[in-house]
Amino acid sequence: MTHSSQDQALSSSIPGLGVIIMAAGLGKRMQSSLAKVLHPVAGRPMVSYVLDIACGLAEEGVAVIVGHQGAEVRRVVETADGQVSVAEQTKQLGTGHAVLQARAVFVGPPPRNPSRYLILNGDTPLLTAATVRKLLAMHDAQGAAVTLLTAVLDDAAGYGRVIRRRRDEWLQGAADNAVQSIVEDKDTSEAERAVREINVGTYVVDGEFLFPALDKLDPRNAQGEYYLTDIVQMAVQQGRTVSALRLRAIDEGLGINSRVQLAEAERVLRQRIRERWLEAGVTMRDPASTWIDADVTIGRDTVLYPNVTLEGRTVIGDAVVVHSGSRITDCTIGNRVEILDHCILRESHVEAESHVGPFVHLRPGVTVRRKAKVGNFVEMKKAELGEGSKANHLSYLGDATIGSGVNIGAGTITCNYDGYKKFQTVVGDGVFIGSDVQLVAPVTIGQGSVIAAGATVTQDVPMDALVISRVPQVTREGWAARRRALQSGQVPPPAPAAKRAPVKVAKGSTSSKRSVKKQSAGQRTKRR
Repeated sequence: MTHSSQDQALSSSIPGLGVIIMAAGLGKRMQSSLAKVLHPVAGRPMVSYVLDIACGLAEEGVAVIVGHQGAEVRRVVETADGQVSVAEQTKQLGTGHAVLQARAVFVGPPPRNPSRYLILNGDTPLLTAATVRKLLAMHDAQGAAVTLLTAVLDDAAGYGRVIRRRRDEWLQGAADNAVQSIVEDKDTSEAERAVREINVGTYVVDGEFLFPALDKLDPRNAQGEYYLTDIVQMAVQQGRTVSALRLRAIDEGLGINSRVQLAEAERVLRQRIRERWLEAGVTMRDPASTWIDADVTIGRDTVLYPNVTLEGRTVIGDAVVVHSGSRITDCTIGNRVEILDHCILRESHVEAESHVGPFVHLRPGVTVRRKAKVGNFVEMKKAELGEGSKANHLSYLGDATIGSGVNIGAGTITCNYDGYKKFQTVVGDGVFIGSDVQLVAPVTIGQGSVIAAGATVTQDVPMDALVISRVPQVTREGWAARRRALQSGQVPPPAPAAKRAPVKVAKGSTSSKRSVKKQSAGQRTKRR
């Protein structure tokens, strides 16, 4: 089989398969006001990982059973890319009762007729599609009524035990998949508690067998619930085959019921993500300290320094360098961009060959055009910095459109808020803005203009103009020395004689001409 045909086989749906996802649990051990399946793992609600598998496999659709915080879970589920329906379990009466709620989805309208059902838990984000396909292949090959996924643990306390028909031979290594029953932890005998093979909670069930078996469930047990696991014993009693696939990687079977297990799932999944990108041509100086969310995309030859965090649906181009301490969330970063240390970027777009940082904050709505530079301690919000423009130092640029080839001097501020509304600043191409300038919006700076340092610009500036707006400088000689003397109790030095201000005479007057003649004669005498 060629690589392309293998990829197609791994991504194609399975004929006749319907999928049921149980996502109604309260999750009491999480000690949280958030529904368990909505807790994020590597940046996504954990149920989303299970939905991805379901939508990739199900030809006959997916039914998600919701309960606690059903409206919130529904909103996440409805964003899935597939034929997904939602059914509600209004009372928490057990896993069997939960799966029974899916019957309405598959009987229609429109009516569907799955030949088998895949049953998944919404709290198993580490499960892989490859393992589920193996489970389905075993089910089909053995003609089973039920096939379940199991794992062998050192400590099986708290899990349902898988009781095999020939357990003594299994312990000696006999290859026997026949299962006799699944016993919930609270219902186990002393001998059953010694069994270390546990039920992961993933099943494939024959389509004609599932719902009739669920109708016969009996809640007379320690929990007073309808156990889905009881259908295993029903199948055995009917003389039908029950198979089991043991997980090689136990992590895949981890169901999240506590914060400790949530942290462990986060660790495993982030390591998987790092390995995937390392194999795809990304360099990580310290992989263990590099955090990459599941929906992030990274181009080849990108270099990530220690303590970089890439979150949400961030897209990083080729040959990008991200230095230590930077956090990038839901951004698009073009090819050959360099992001220096300790930058925070969110919902922004940085085009190719730009330079950002250090200590830059890009808030939502920012676009940095090609070859632009945003430097030390610059904050931007809902602003566009044009191609080749520079804002290198200590500036705030908000609600602004800045053209190409613009220089933004240190300490420049767009004063975009008057206490009630936000206003726009527009800066044309080729403008030079000196240091410590305030642009009081709404204001437009014409192309090619120069704004002198220290200016406060409150009116539109025409193109190619010079704006100087500052208080005239006053210099009082000796003032500082006299002040120090007074503070120390000493006699202050005398003030220097005041310089006579030049006499201003109206241009063109007779007195003006006489004054010029006298001044010229005096200058000639002095030179002699």
